[in-house]
Amino acid sequence: MEQYFPIFPLKLVAYPNEEINLHIFEERYKELINECFDAQINFAIPVHLNNKIMDYGTEVELEAIRKTYEDGRMDITCRGKRVVRILEVHQNTPNRLYLSADLEFVKTDTTVDYMKSMEIIEKLAHLYELLRINREIPSNPADLRSFEIGHHVGFSVNQEYQLLTIETEAKRQAMILDHLTDLIPMIEETERLRERVRLNGHFKNIIPPKV
Repeated sequence: MEQYFPIFPLKLVAYPNEEINLHIFEERYKELINECFDAQINFAIPVHLNNKIMDYGTEVELEAIRKTYEDGRMDITCRGKRVVRILEVHQNTPNRLYLSADLEFVKTDTTVDYMKSMEIIEKLAHLYELLRINREIPSNPADLRSFEIGHHVGFSVNQEYQLLTIETEAKRQAMILDHLTDLIPMIEETERLRERVRLNGHFKNIIPPKV
């Protein structure tokens, strides 16, 4: 367990290995970033939902301070490392402006279910085709990781958070598959409706029924 680990609660879900770009403007988080930079330490981004700090978040590494403004504001780039569980939040960190927490690192299984990966790739390609989205999808099922596509399958923030809390890759894949299975028919129906509306008012060559 890590005590007084620096935390930066945000209304977003950061995943392991994800690149996160942030604009830092609050004094306490300027202090946090400067400290992490000087001491070469990491911090955690707990998910902030429904006006509260949730139980899970992600440890992140500060990769670079891209720009520092005259008033101390910063543009930074971080990289997600590990999933963490927040055990206790300290509103008053000794001699610090920022929040800290007691936390533990969560071991997340990364063993891929090859068949599920194949299904996800197929459904994701179909979804992107329907939505006319040009985004690269791993062609090799063995290379597909749930956290790497978690922001690109149409999840709500709550669903993205739920994915973060699942500790095995097979269960994360199952969640994504269930979501795509439900989502794609809704998108297809929307496209059919769009086409009907588009054709409304056009001359139609309709063969009348024999009555």
